[in-house]
Amino acid sequence: MTTLFDQLQLGAIPCKNRVFMAPLTRLRSTPDGVPTPLMAQYYAQRADAGLIIAESMAICQQGSGFLNAPGIWEQAQIKGWRLVTDAVHAAGGKIVAQLWHGGRIVFPTMNGGTQPVSASATQAPGLGHTWEGKEPYPMARALRLDEIPALVAQFAQAAQNAIKAGFDGVQVHAANGYLLDQFLRDSTNHRTDAYGGSVENRMRLLREVCVAVIGAVGAGRTGVRISPNGEILGCVDSNPKALFVPVAAMLQQLGVAWLGVKEFNPHADPNAPGPQQAPLSPEIRKVFTNPLVLNGNYDFQKAEQVVGTGKADAISFGRPFIANPDLVKRFEKLAQGQTANVAESDKKTWYGEFLPREEQSLGYTDYPTMNGLPCGPAGEPATD
Repeated sequence: MTTLFDQLQLGAIPCKNRVFMAPLTRLRSTPDGVPTPLMAQYYAQRADAGLIIAESMAICQQGSGFLNAPGIWEQAQIKGWRLVTDAVHAAGGKIVAQLWHGGRIVFPTMNGGTQPVSASATQAPGLGHTWEGKEPYPMARALRLDEIPALVAQFAQAAQNAIKAGFDGVQVHAANGYLLDQFLRDSTNHRTDAYGGSVENRMRLLREVCVAVIGAVGAGRTGVRISPNGEILGCVDSNPKALFVPVAAMLQQLGVAWLGVKEFNPHADPNAPGPQQAPLSPEIRKVFTNPLVLNGNYDFQKAEQVVGTGKADAISFGRPFIANPDLVKRFEKLAQGQTANVAESDKKTWYGEFLPREEQSLGYTDYPTMNGLPCGPAGEPATD
């Protein structure tokens, strides 16, 4: 039976185990999106993961939606990411870049004063962070047809930049209510042209982006992330199965190396009336036969069962990797029937955009190993 500790080949990327680190936005870059040496230390500490999926990085200024979020469109950002990838590789790990465009959640103050773009002229609900404090998300304008080729080219260029920065591959971020997801779902896509209406039309932009990225770095180094798990940032679809199963089939036809599926919606109200949306991964598994990576509220036992029965090829863990840089070693102890604590992280330090620069390590690189020792590279106890 397959275990979490068996090797897995993701296209051109060999993974030493099936415990992946999910992309986690931590907001520790500089204000202009340049990764820092502290980020290199953070990722290297977690290099025992079979694969690290780095936090979402904007493909262009227009797509950068969070304070102190990293980018991958400028040379300084590429150079900063090289520090990260070199550190991860030196610690024996593999790491891919998650290519991201925030779409309608990008504030004009973060984008040179210009209005954000989306599939249609819509506005995300709720409040987002700006340097001036929390504010309502802005009204977006519809991306024009003549702007789409340039956007597709930016994804391809970002993929090339990621390889130049030393990443082992890329993941196209088509999840979580951001731009590509806004094009996929009918609550945010009201277009009447070739990119709206039917499922085939709504997934056209994702297809074009994936074709361009594959052309830039190869299918063997290209993955995609989707989130067919209910409403996120006001983005939802009236018939998720009719949308996301064809999306998965299209990605299989394109030959992407792997597909990440977020099954758990952290924004869902557990007290809401009616049944929660059932996971679509069993239906997706029928049409996507390349490696499938699931994510969302998995613990060791559930992950072992899902991988062992072939329902997925790997599991990506997000929050458990925050407080447990040596998570793989802790899981190995559990697999051997031994006791191993999986620590809880401090929510107050998940995000670092408002932490003083000298306090950026708090809740980031200072979590100890399971033996209570300071953590060095690859989750090993630090030495003098």
